[in-house]
Amino acid sequence: MHQTSQSRPSAAGSSQARRLASAAATLLGSALALLLWLVPITAANALSLADLPAEPPASRVLDQADVLSRASKAELGKRLEGLQADHVDAHWLSVNRLDYGLSLQQLGTQLLERWSGDQPQLLLLLVDSQTKSAAVVASPSLERQLPAALLRSTARTTMALPLREGDRYRQAGIDALERLQAVLDGGEDPGEPLVEVAPVAASNIPTREETASSNAFTWVVVLLVVGSVVPMATWWFFSR
Repeated sequence: MHQTSQSRPSAAGSSQARRLASAAATLLGSALALLLWLVPITAANALSLADLPAEPPASRVLDQADVLSRASKAELGKRLEGLQADHVDAHWLSVNRLDYGLSLQQLGTQLLERWSGDQPQLLLLLVDSQTKSAAVVASPSLERQLPAALLRSTARTTMALPLREGDRYRQAGIDALERLQAVLDGGEDPGEPLVEVAPVAASNIPTREETASSNAFTWVVVLLVVGSVVPMATWWFFSR
């Protein structure tokens, strides 16, 4: 009887362990199935050069990330078209997610090589809605008018600032085109946008210098008082 009573808890524990193992295996299988389901979706949404047109599209605004309104597309399109006066074929492109290992700058360079067949003076403005970053690339024939340093600065400051401050994609394109247009017209580079610095609130806590100055003044006052009171008290005491 004693041996039978000991075997029952052992059998119950073994059954509970099997149920826990089965539940863990089920959870693991579900997690793996979900992961395998998500990976193809992520890969399908990633964009590479193969997903873009083989030739420059008729529309100068290629909004792959769907971040512009119809009015913004029309306005940007007119601005880009205006660069034709300087014999520059300009396009604006937005992406939502790039293929693994592909940077926005690399995509712009690849696209430049693909589209530069019949148009030797090509200018591309690219934005990534996921990372809020931008890139500006141009054909080698435009290097004298639009140096590489100017293109980098335009992407990293002129375009990046509106993107970081509220996803202003239209404003990023307009600001970049205005800056580049000014240089193409023979004017000076307007430069990077000014970044407003919030004023530092005044502090009531004295600095170390203020504290040292205050302590020194206190000691001077104390010594003057002591130097005046002690002689008078001594004279009054001995004159009585």
